[in-house]
Amino acid sequence: MKSNQLLAGVAGLALLAACQTAPADDMSDSLTAEETIEMEEVMDAEESMEVDLSSDAEMAEMAETADEAMDVSASVALAAALASQPEDVQARYDARNPGATLEFFGIEPGMTVVEALPGGGWYSKILLSYLGPDGKLIGAHYPDEMWIRILPGADEERVAGILEQLEGWTKTAEGWAGERGAKVYDYKLTALPEDKAEKADAALFIRALHNLNRTEDELGTFTDAIAETYRLLKPGGVVGVVQHRASEDTPDEWADGNAGYLKTSFVVDAFEAAGFEFEESSEINANPVDDAGPGDIVWRLAPSLATTEEGTPERAALAEIGESDRMTLRFRKPE
Repeated sequence: MKSNQLLAGVAGLALLAACQTAPADDMSDSLTAEETIEMEEVMDAEESMEVDLSSDAEMAEMAETADEAMDVSASVALAAALASQPEDVQARYDARNPGATLEFFGIEPGMTVVEALPGGGWYSKILLSYLGPDGKLIGAHYPDEMWIRILPGADEERVAGILEQLEGWTKTAEGWAGERGAKVYDYKLTALPEDKAEKADAALFIRALHNLNRTEDELGTFTDAIAETYRLLKPGGVVGVVQHRASEDTPDEWADGNAGYLKTSFVVDAFEAAGFEFEESSEINANPVDDAGPGDIVWRLAPSLATTEEGTPERAALAEIGESDRMTLRFRKPE
């Protein structure tokens, strides 16, 4: 608008000069030259502005197109990763909703993702395929001293067997990844080396927080793991939580993780206290039929069905409930 007004003003001056008495020839030539230069400068400025505006619009359109292409590419990669899993894994998609969950957390190919308690690799195998050869999956195992405290009836021999399996987890996961999967690394929670700070794009705690809180009083594992995750993530990095959910009106002493359940408010408060911003919750993994309370443990439900005998009406009733009711939360480390 300002350039148009300037152009009009210059044109007006030129018209006014033409209507007045003509000056001496040398002055007339000088004024005419100056007016011509001003006119050309204004026109050049307008053309430059139009080119800049056009360039900005094109850049914005290209960026939007690129974002859409990335979204499509990520969706295709996720669908392919899900479809590549064996039938017994896919049979649990309705209960675990891995596709919608990873989309909610904003996980994309090429990211560096930490997965707490990767274990037998139910989620790991999906992530390895989805993250692709440019991505990295870092398995974050429970600290060694936790196992004897969280496994019922565990003895030193059993724990030694678990720790031996964990020593070989990276090699096992590389076999899951194959040639086109993500690169694989691992570490023990609460023992992250200092030089690994701000290396990860996302950290996932999928049904892993309750055990960390079970040993909080003795080992400080819950608080330490969250603080360590803050240090590990890049600024803007995401934490995704899927956790067995206790109703807010249940007693705190029951909803402490020993029965498998935690309260949403408890989890949110813990991550916010560590410096994370709580972004959003989702009901992707909700199951309102699981109305657990004192006396219930999460392992009474599928897939464990640990408290009932096979073929009994009690087991059939619990199997009918399905898997546990779960909170799904997304946090972010501030930029």
